[in-house]
Amino acid sequence: MTLPFSLFLALKYLKPKRTFMSVITIISVVGVLLGVAVLVIVLSVMNGFDDMWRDKILNFNAHITVSKFGGEIADPADAMEKVLKVPGVTGAAPYVQGLVFLQFNNRIQTPLVRGIDPRYERSVSRIPENMRFGEFTVADDQAVIGADLARRLGVRVGDKVLVHSPQSLTKPDELRLPEELKIAGIFEVGMWEFDSGFIITSLGKARELYGLSRGVHAIQVMTRDPDRASEIARRVEAALGPEFEAQTWMDLNHQLFSALRVEKNMMFFLLFFIALVAGFCIACTLITVAVQKTREIGLMKAVGVPTRSILGIFFWQSWIEGLLGSGLGVGFGLLVLKYRNHLMRWLADTFHWELFPKELYHLSEIPSKVDSLDLIIVTSIVMLICTLAGAIPAWRAARLDPVPALRYE
Repeated sequence: MTLPFSLFLALKYLKPKRTFMSVITIISVVGVLLGVAVLVIVLSVMNGFDDMWRDKILNFNAHITVSKFGGEIADPADAMEKVLKVPGVTGAAPYVQGLVFLQFNNRIQTPLVRGIDPRYERSVSRIPENMRFGEFTVADDQAVIGADLARRLGVRVGDKVLVHSPQSLTKPDELRLPEELKIAGIFEVGMWEFDSGFIITSLGKARELYGLSRGVHAIQVMTRDPDRASEIARRVEAALGPEFEAQTWMDLNHQLFSALRVEKNMMFFLLFFIALVAGFCIACTLITVAVQKTREIGLMKAVGVPTRSILGIFFWQSWIEGLLGSGLGVGFGLLVLKYRNHLMRWLADTFHWELFPKELYHLSEIPSKVDSLDLIIVTSIVMLICTLAGAIPAWRAARLDPVPALRYE
């Protein structure tokens, strides 16, 4: 197959010749490689964190939380019956939740107590699947507690804790004794907010703590597809009436996911400059090539080679260097992501340097998720930068007057 004239010369100029220019060309390609690899690695890790927090949130909470404006849901059974008839809903469970003072020996913590009905809870929660010690049961004044909260209090399975209701503070003329709960199990969903801030007991016991006779604070609703929770939440509100509000897991954790999105965009913006610097390196390389090949360019123009063909030489060079750098960068980035946890352990063992301390992040591995759309965006932008890097040397070559070029060279 016959190659176009400009592509043929571009490949000829790029062929290694053990010269200083060959070294500069290799450095330029390596610069593009590193820029693309860093972008791929960082964006994939950020996607991994996004998915990880999503999974941890849904391990503890259901997809939709239904509450009533201005008070408790007086008849949860009727509300649940209506909710379960909504298309897309797979489960519903009532709960009572509020702040309490939790005491064990001389230690006091202020977690949230959640009262549940064990008949329905397994249809909306994965806590039973995330028990670390003991068993998931809230019968006979028993409770399950988060792993970090248990660690702070020094509580083990079988110990008894005192639960003080803050309702007693609103009525100083009444004396309310604390409730005693026996710890039946310790759960760990892997998210600090839940593992350190919740104790779960029976619905009846939580009602006693908050002075409720039969109502509940809210109803948790599980759906077939968490990504369609907003659509189903609107159906639930329509089924229950205007006095009810249905909030999705995305609404309740909007701040967290917005922060992750901003961090990802900011990291992309900052690391984008690495690719921009690599583009400048390619431009500098091609300007040097244009200066070195002044005689050849002048000769080509003298024999009638079209200007567009001379322009094409430099655009082809920059495009090929960008293609090589982008392709190798994506491959190197995916390789690092594949062995990221091996690398993290090696750094920890060799240099005693932990990227993600377990006591801070509660992570044993670095999360990662490769998004094909991110790869397309990164490679497209880098390819555009690298291709445009050939514009300045191409413009210089196109303006070159063949007579002075041949006279002085």
